[in-house]
Order: sequence, then C-alpha cells, then structure tokens
Amino acid sequence: MKLSVNVDHSATLRQARRALEPDPVQVALMAEMAGASGIIVHLRGDRRHIQERDLELLRKTVKTKLNLEMASTQEMVRIALNYKPDVSTLVPERVEEITTEGGLDVITHFDHLKTVVNQLKAGEIEVSIFVDPDEEQIKACHKIGVSTIEINTGKYADAKINQRQEEILKIERCAKLAKKLGLKVVAGHGLDYRNVIPIIKIPEIEELSIGFSIMARALYVGVERAVKEMLEIIRNHRQNF
Repeated sequence: MKLSVNVDHSATLRQARRALEPDPVQVALMAEMAGASGIIVHLRGDRRHIQERDLELLRKTVKTKLNLEMASTQEMVRIALNYKPDVSTLVPERVEEITTEGGLDVITHFDHLKTVVNQLKAGEIEVSIFVDPDEEQIKACHKIGVSTIEINTGKYADAKINQRQEEILKIERCAKLAKKLGLKVVAGHGLDYRNVIPIIKIPEIEELSIGFSIMARALYVGVERAVKEMLEIIRNHRQNF
C-alpha cells in the first residue's frame, strides 16, 4: 500500500501571516525523502492555502507523483493543463467550508464532469474522482471514464466508535466493486494514526491520501518522522496482503 501526503496545511500556516514559511515545497521534498509515494495539493478557487506558485515549483521538484486536487471549473482545468500534474483529483468545493465536506455527486453532474474528465485526459493527465462510499456513485465514476477513485473516509473518521463498523462495511463494498470494475482505489479524508488501521486492512485499497494528521504530527516530531511513523503503521498492518 502506498502513501501520498497532502501538504496543504503547511501552506495554511504560512498564509495565516502571509509569510514565506513554512514552505510547502520544502515540506513536500521532506515527505518524499521519508518515503511518501506521492504529494497532494488542493489549489482552491479562493487560494486559502496552496498558491499557483507553489504548484509551479512542486511540478519542477516532486520526483514521485504530484496529485492536484481541484474543483471541476474551467479555471482549474486551464491550470492543470498548464502545469501537468501526474494526477488531477476532482473534488467538490464550497467557499464556506473549512475542509472538503463530501464526495462529488457524479450522477447529478455527470455531463459536466464527463467534459472536464475528457479535457484532462486529452492533456495526458490521469484523472481521479473523490467520491463517497456509494455503489451507484462508483458505477458512475466507471462510466465517466476515470482510471482512479478516491473513496471518502470522512464519515467513517467522524463516526462514533460503535458506528464505525457500518461505515467500514460501506467502504469495503465500494472498494471491491471499484476493483471489479478495473478502477484503482485510493482512500482518504480524516484518517489519522489510529483510525487508519481498519482502512489499511481492506486489500482492494492500493493507496492512502493523508494530510492533516501528518502535518499536525510534524509540529511535534518533524515531517520526516511523521511520515515514517505512518508508513510503519501501514507496513505493520498490511503485511498479510
């Protein structure tokens, strides 16, 4: 199982003072050195954390895989086609939200998303969709022509302990369906050093997308150790797969 690290919140701290540090580009390089298989950034329309200059520098320096999370707007399509991330992950976006609140409704917005997916694929960018663990949404992702889905684990992460098993079962069913349909399966949102373990044990999930908990841990122990600790958890609980 691979680990991609989202470095958005290093930029959140920087933008709190409109300062030069911490530098998300440097944080990304440290995460790679620690063993991360990819770097994720979300360039939002309001530019609340990652800036276009960050994306430009990351494209020049990231050696593993650069994943650009983006809204399905023509502004973001233009930016993606200009900087050519390895992967573009389409996510919902609202100005009022603190963080991404749920997966894309692919069924409702199928025609619009299909256009955006085709534009990105024509630019030779792999396309992923961030989607809730709903089987009909997974089927719609397959029909729309993406190669990868990222299953939203946010509801699982926020659930009370006695309600988590139900959410795990939803994620397992959707991961199995996606794999059967030939999709690569990633999972992320709200995962931390404790709740990640049941997700690691789902064999169809090939990659984890984790940001906030690693960046928070890095404040105490540094970026490299924070990434290595998460990788160690993955290795320890994935060894049977």
